[in-house]
Amino acid sequence: MATKLGIALPRQQFSPAEAKEAGLRARLMDMHESACRFFEAQLPTPAAAAAREYLASRELGAEALKEFRVGYAPDSGFLLRDALKGEFDEAELKQSGLFSFKDEKAGVAGLYSKFRNRIIFPIANEQGRVIAFGGRILVSAGAADKDKAGPKYLNSPETPIYSKGRVLYNLDKAKEAIRKLDYSIVVEGYMDCISVYRAGMHNVFASSGTAFGETQVRLIGRHSKNIVVNFDPDTAGAAATERSLALLVEEDFNIKVITLEPGLDPDLYIRTRGVDAYQKEVLGSRKYFHYLIDRAQAQFPPRSPENKVKAINYLLPHVQRIPSRIVRDELASEIAQRLGIDSAVLRQELRSAATSRTQVVSAEKTQKATLSPAELVLIQVLAGSEGDNDTRLRSLVRDALLHERLHEGWRGQAVIEALLGASPQQLAEPLSLPLEDADRNLLAAALMQGGGAARAVAIGDAKEDDAEAPPKPVTEGEIRLALAALRRPHIERQLQKLQSQIDDASKRSDAPRLAQLSTEKMNLKRALDESMRASQG
Repeated sequence: MATKLGIALPRQQFSPAEAKEAGLRARLMDMHESACRFFEAQLPTPAAAAAREYLASRELGAEALKEFRVGYAPDSGFLLRDALKGEFDEAELKQSGLFSFKDEKAGVAGLYSKFRNRIIFPIANEQGRVIAFGGRILVSAGAADKDKAGPKYLNSPETPIYSKGRVLYNLDKAKEAIRKLDYSIVVEGYMDCISVYRAGMHNVFASSGTAFGETQVRLIGRHSKNIVVNFDPDTAGAAATERSLALLVEEDFNIKVITLEPGLDPDLYIRTRGVDAYQKEVLGSRKYFHYLIDRAQAQFPPRSPENKVKAINYLLPHVQRIPSRIVRDELASEIAQRLGIDSAVLRQELRSAATSRTQVVSAEKTQKATLSPAELVLIQVLAGSEGDNDTRLRSLVRDALLHERLHEGWRGQAVIEALLGASPQQLAEPLSLPLEDADRNLLAAALMQGGGAARAVAIGDAKEDDAEAPPKPVTEGEIRLALAALRRPHIERQLQKLQSQIDDASKRSDAPRLAQLSTEKMNLKRALDESMRASQG
């Protein structure tokens, strides 16, 4: 602005610490550019034959590879280090996130590459500067050393120039098209993003995971408040869509959702159905609440009063996040019609939701950054920490949380949602899940208390030769106590909502409805008593 108006700005003064930090950031930017060129140069080599074969199978030609600067990390821990160590010192190499090291005393000689035998996707900031990398492993599904190779996708760790929660893949290329078209398309992964972009829809970016956070939502909102969400049509993708919708709703986005056929992500859909078919899917995308109502009907078919109550309870938290009272009121009629529910009763529920919205949103933002003991137990089980790999117990936790939504409103809600929606590959590195910094710190603290490999992952320095004492396993009794501790306030909130419905039915002298609600209240009180007994051991 000063340049455009011809105003001279005073020269900014930096403290020595600020100047040092700025210098390090500049050096790390240069290092990542050098590393990107190194990975690009490795792709045509004989060692990268499997990588080229895979990319060809995904229909990525030379032009696409060049445009997105796709490269290959050789199956060597030292080639990248040797290429960079003449230009950058040891401290810079260690802070880059490109290397691991076991022996502090070994210096540069002890550094080895994090990315090995992987296809490399550079991650750029909004100005187009490379600041991180994502790498896809090339181990075949039947390989004996698959587990040792690490997760399917490996991303750079947090560094002075890269914070996963503040970056969106391909936004540097997409931002002009987003502003011009006044809407964006968000997909999950690198290949999906590249395929959609190459299909001519340049307004696409990727969340590089299964959900994105508040900072990323505000980042994309600077360019357009209209967005089409297209995550994978699997369980994790559906959960990610709902978490993303919740954040987008609060920021007053105009949201639409694409639901592709089962088994088809955007990349595979375009390759099998064609570009025109995918463009039709984009043009025919549904409004976000139509998507949520369909999800509610699928999970709780409205053939019984009990399922209708469950469907409303599923939808109400999403309604609460809508800033506009007018929009909430319009949705009441639509939900009532689709679920076959008395509109007056539903409107009373929505009015209650609207009344409590300010307190709910405020409470979410001001809660202390601590986990309750119950949340700590459940998070450790879901993260699959060492000593707690009983799949039956993990299923017990997942089923309870997914069906009863006991974790909603608690401090660890975002962490638990991320773990519930994570794939086995993502659970191999739980701290790489898409979380806000504060939530990632909560997860790290929970894993630290989990012991063993979980502790090593939490501090970012897992070693093959770690020999810690095995942690005490989480027992089924502890899990049931934890679930009971969350279930009690959950039931109490349901009772409050039910009482408002009873009051409304009483005012309208609706005897059949009043009898039904009274029965539900009795059942809830019985469940509350059982929960209280369980929580007392």
